[in-house]
Amino acid sequence: MLSSTRPRRARRLAATTAGLASIALVLTACSGEEETPETSDGDMDEEITLTIATFNNFGYTDELLAQYTEEHPNVTVKHTTAAESGDARTNLTTKLAAGGEGLADIEAIEVDWLPELMQYPDLFSDLTDAELDGRWVQWKVDQATTPDGKLIGYGTDIGPEAICYRSDLLEAAGLPSDREAVAELIGGEDATWESYFEAGKQFVDGGGKAWFDSAQATFQGMVNQLDAAYEDPATGEPKDLAGNTEVKDLYDQVLTASVDDGLSAGLEQWQDDWVAGFQNDAFATMLCPSWMTGPIEQNAGGVEGWDIADVFPGGGGNWGGSFLTVPAAGAHAEAAKELAAWLTSPEVQTQAFVEAGTFPSQVDAQNSEEVQSFTNEFMSGAPAGAIFSSRAQAITGNPFKGANYFAIHAEVQNGINRVDLNGEDADASWEQTLSDVDALGLS
Repeated sequence: MLSSTRPRRARRLAATTAGLASIALVLTACSGEEETPETSDGDMDEEITLTIATFNNFGYTDELLAQYTEEHPNVTVKHTTAAESGDARTNLTTKLAAGGEGLADIEAIEVDWLPELMQYPDLFSDLTDAELDGRWVQWKVDQATTPDGKLIGYGTDIGPEAICYRSDLLEAAGLPSDREAVAELIGGEDATWESYFEAGKQFVDGGGKAWFDSAQATFQGMVNQLDAAYEDPATGEPKDLAGNTEVKDLYDQVLTASVDDGLSAGLEQWQDDWVAGFQNDAFATMLCPSWMTGPIEQNAGGVEGWDIADVFPGGGGNWGGSFLTVPAAGAHAEAAKELAAWLTSPEVQTQAFVEAGTFPSQVDAQNSEEVQSFTNEFMSGAPAGAIFSSRAQAITGNPFKGANYFAIHAEVQNGINRVDLNGEDADASWEQTLSDVDALGLS
């Protein structure tokens, strides 16, 4: 039985299910009776403005976008960035439910909420292009391809996971701090979640504050290694969460480490106290998909000691990765498709990786000398290109995430947060999670 012995200041639980009701409304908004919007793509010399909506940091700098407008002088590109993917998802689903008005010409979609939108392929332009065959790793293409072969998204990045850590905090706790030694401390090639948490106990016993930032974030890495966490791949139907021992075992394991063993800093990623934690030495390690190196540098500016270890519990894992879609309601769908193809070219995604750490999903980009030899100076000069290439090679399989994944996962995350952030009892919180999942009415 898990206990919640540490009092925690109450924090806001994310409204993770926002937009689930509204997305269902698009069934009427996308009926075949509606007329396709007129486009002006036939005249490629016409002055047009293309809008792009992304989140976090895709590495699309003003300088990079200027390269496109130099080659396409009739095109002006406007880029808006949501602070986090949840904000972008709410905006997208709300506007889709309203018929698409106000959407950007190119909308970024995160992989965990892509399956919901795959139910409504008519809302998106078909991006299939024989000239682009073989550009991406195949499992990335498969994620955005409908059963009848429509491609609704061009892959941007993938999220091979390593462990990012503070070498100075490990040293202060009497632990090894260089990359190879830290990888071995966590378990090396045979690293497991048990060995990762055991290293955390050594850190806390040596006087360290917290081993990792967030139970929810750590659980994310764990659940991403399950072949089918919440749904039956054969039918797409939700599993009975009450009898889902795989998920419950991970829930128990992460909360035992977080609360009973005192390894979690009790922070919610992307919230103000999590951001502040980078400056006040609140935690020593965190699960680190390649794209996370950008937020670490942004939040930990001026703090020395961050580094990357080429290791991950359980072998390999992929967290996140996004796609660029072209909403069918847009007035410049063909021009937007051309821009989306350019943004996801190997050359441009290589630049994005160098800028923001977004590891490319393009085969040629992954194998390029620029990616392979890239070092991240903020992360103590770590050979980030080689490390994340190694971590990408460790990814096996493509976990099944169906149309109900996001909704169920959100409730499980809420359950973890109630314990890690607010100090509630873990067993009671699990029972609340079961009730909340039942209330979704998915089965």
